[in-house]
Amino acid sequence: MQRLGLLACVAVIGLIAYAPDADAQRRDRGTVVFTQAAPQQTRAVVFAATAPAAAGTLVLPLGAAGDLEARAAALSADERAAVTRALAAAEFSYGARQSLSLRGIGGWNRIVIVGLGETTSMAVLQNIGAVLGRMLMEENGAVVVAATGLSAEQAAELATGMGIGEYRSDFYRTSGREETELGGATIVTETPAQAQDLYASRGRALVGAMAWVRDLSNEPANVVYPESFVQRAQAAFRGVEGVQIQVLNVPAMQRLGMGAILGVGRGSERPPRMLIVRYRGQGAPEGGPIVLAGKGITFDSGGISIKPAENMGDMKMDMSGAASVVGAVLALSRSRAPVNVVAIAALAENMPDGAAIRPGDVLTAMNGKTIEVINTDAEGRLVLADALSYAEARLSPEAVVDVATLTGAVRGALGDDYAGLFSRHDALADQLEAAGEAVGEPLWRLPLHESYAEDMRSTIADLRNTGGSGAGAGTGAHFIGEFVSRETPWAHIDIANMAYGAANDWKPAGSAGFGVRLLERFVRDYQPVPRGEPEN
Repeated sequence: MQRLGLLACVAVIGLIAYAPDADAQRRDRGTVVFTQAAPQQTRAVVFAATAPAAAGTLVLPLGAAGDLEARAAALSADERAAVTRALAAAEFSYGARQSLSLRGIGGWNRIVIVGLGETTSMAVLQNIGAVLGRMLMEENGAVVVAATGLSAEQAAELATGMGIGEYRSDFYRTSGREETELGGATIVTETPAQAQDLYASRGRALVGAMAWVRDLSNEPANVVYPESFVQRAQAAFRGVEGVQIQVLNVPAMQRLGMGAILGVGRGSERPPRMLIVRYRGQGAPEGGPIVLAGKGITFDSGGISIKPAENMGDMKMDMSGAASVVGAVLALSRSRAPVNVVAIAALAENMPDGAAIRPGDVLTAMNGKTIEVINTDAEGRLVLADALSYAEARLSPEAVVDVATLTGAVRGALGDDYAGLFSRHDALADQLEAAGEAVGEPLWRLPLHESYAEDMRSTIADLRNTGGSGAGAGTGAHFIGEFVSRETPWAHIDIANMAYGAANDWKPAGSAGFGVRLLERFVRDYQPVPRGEPEN
């Protein structure tokens, strides 16, 4: 089997070293030829005080029967009566995200009624918008949304959700996908100028960042790997003010002593990368940045501890944490948020080459801690070990949050309702939970029990990379926490159960882009957490 490059022995235990010209020595092994998909289409959005003439699709968001009169100014009396009869016949209950589609009424091609439910929170409105966006993807004509009675912020959130819902993941299909231009969307509201400003300053950036993350995560591993991930990030941030990008290649990581991520990447022809994206907006607070670190395993075969064949193809999305942290910074920077934030994407491909690390090997992370490899499929925590060590040594972080598709165990604990949250600092955990609740990406805090330290103890090194058959999500979190000082506010979010899955009413199959909205909101709203010994 052809090799990435020459391997060199080093004195430090387990530090995997590559020859300085390893990248240049890589050989082309017939990478699959592909045609990159065209950019995702979204409707152009405008806000107006009155609806245009009847044409295309009219959307009526209704929380109760009485809302029809207030939001149906674009309908004649006869058309309203027809809609009223249809609602009664369908026994429409006005629950959030419930929908009813009508055709043949007046001059409209289609009238869509969508339920608002009893609450009009920002998270609910954005999800309702996403449902609408998905429903209307096949409608090429103009769309009018009657949002009278909603605040400017609520109208902007509805429009943001529509843009998120318009995403499609079938970009490699050669048939059955029409590339026609989508018509514009007019959101009718009493406060069009304010709503337009809110959408332009924040909503549009979120829509673009979500699409970028989901594109990246849905791509096959022959297309997105550490080097191409970096290239796509560089292209996405090109021209954005306040952004600095640093890329650590193999020789740079070798000089820094990043033996953990180098060890994971050793079995692949595609060398690992550490991507660091810094953004400091005008008016950002003084002090260190908030650091968002993401697991970026662009394909996870399990390595020598190889995974079962079933669903292994989904492991192209094992880089979802890295995509989400970079995507959150993309949204913040494009909207010129007054924040100081750094995204670190720890990128590697975990493959079972003859050069791959083995169970029983010992690696040395950047902070000098030694790690006994028990299972090569517990690789995400290894790449994050060096990412967090780098953050501690080079960035003087205000707080650190890592995001990873880390363990199957978190699904057993939380199903697909919550991502798992672990933290030693209550004030930090509270802010993350609040952000998740606000955007509809909920977190459930799980314990970091003191017994996990014993579970991860090695007889020949500082740590083992697995803790046996016990609390898999908790021991994984404990391991990662050993690479950030106890004085630094730190949290770990396990999104293995939330990052991707089957299609539903607001997204197609594949990536959910989970974490982008959560982290964007968290960074915007962040309040400093006192440094020092943790509260628990």
